[in-house]
Amino acid sequence: MKVNVKKLMRTSVAMALALSASVVSAEELRFWTTEEQPERLARQEAMAADFAAATGHTVEVIPVSENDLGTRATAAFAAGDLPDVIYHTLQYAAPWAEAGILDTDAATDVVEALGADTFAPGALAMAATADGYASVPVDGWTQMLVYRADLFAEKGLEPPNSYANVLAAVEALHNPPEMYGFVAATKIDENFMSQVLEHVFLANGVSPVGPDGVQELDEAATVEVLEFYKAIAEASPPGDLYWDQSRTLYFSGNAAMIIWSPFILDELAGLRDSAPPTINDDPTSTDLAAATGIVTNFAGPSNPDGAAWGDVRYFGITSDAATDAAMEFVEYSLNEGYASTLAIAPEGKFPVRRGTADNPTEFADLWATLDVGVDRKAPLGDLYDAAMIDEIVGGLDVAKRWGVAEGQLSAASAIINSQVINRLVREFIDGERDASATVAELNSAIAAVQ
Repeated sequence: MKVNVKKLMRTSVAMALALSASVVSAEELRFWTTEEQPERLARQEAMAADFAAATGHTVEVIPVSENDLGTRATAAFAAGDLPDVIYHTLQYAAPWAEAGILDTDAATDVVEALGADTFAPGALAMAATADGYASVPVDGWTQMLVYRADLFAEKGLEPPNSYANVLAAVEALHNPPEMYGFVAATKIDENFMSQVLEHVFLANGVSPVGPDGVQELDEAATVEVLEFYKAIAEASPPGDLYWDQSRTLYFSGNAAMIIWSPFILDELAGLRDSAPPTINDDPTSTDLAAATGIVTNFAGPSNPDGAAWGDVRYFGITSDAATDAAMEFVEYSLNEGYASTLAIAPEGKFPVRRGTADNPTEFADLWATLDVGVDRKAPLGDLYDAAMIDEIVGGLDVAKRWGVAEGQLSAASAIINSQVINRLVREFIDGERDASATVAELNSAIAAVQ
């Protein structure tokens, strides 16, 4: 057989050039994640491997403690050695964008490529900049008012989606010690109380910060907040209460309402041996889950639209990134790989991207099929009905936090972390001063926070 040497050489050169081009275009990305538990890391590494197979770009998944994230990012920025993508909390979005750590143009391009209207509006709004978005929303969760829907139905009560409805339910159901109307957070040195109080203040449209920084609380609306919180505290057991007593009393069937994070959802359904429902003799029973309803958005009298307290996580594309490849990775993680992203911990990773232009509920529907639980597994959609799933996911549409919309998250965080609001609200509950005097004390204490 006669071999065409020149043709063979041309073909070989072309193949070599093609391979060379593919090698040059393939990037080695570094991805910082605060999801550092071994099982969650393994899921992220598996997704990175799938992305590499699809694109040729490799991804090194690097665990970083959430407590160390801020200092490590600042140091890496100063050294010109930032990773390509960082999975980060809301608190870093605006400050990192202002400092130049984040490539906001790249994040905005990703959001626009995926379709801004496919994301939960609240999650996008919390990362909005003057020209686009600081980071790309990935997942989030909203704090929930958890209640005994079966008891509400028996008494003909409306869902507790307003101050008025909560108080009506307390009046109808509070019968201690068999049944407490509520278990309110009252332990002042627990972040849990700070979270619950912020949710209750937001519900009535009250914030200690405005566009220009710290502001005085509206007296009339804050008095409404204080009186509401005192009422639910008086329908709670005595003592210093936080998440532990809330869950324990609800699980034993001795509480009608509590405020908790969605990480309670798998425990309610008897899927975690370390925190079983004790309402009956079967710690694996789903009876309590079936009897439970949830509210994410609830309203006070001065804020009829209400609010949901949301915690959203983001993918930040950094200023040191291999930009195009980093954008590909983020797009993949929120599209073809989104099931893997959410499956890391579905009970605390609500889909901030609901679906696609062609199927607007694709990812919300998919999320309901993902297994939750520790000692046993089951999809949320098998444990809770469709209306409850919609309420869980829908909270992110209206999720808020103090200071985010005003660009004053740092000031709000300093106030929250000082715990002065916790202390003064507790003193009001304990009868040390009246509501108006407490508002004055709050304004004075908040203004003094540095």
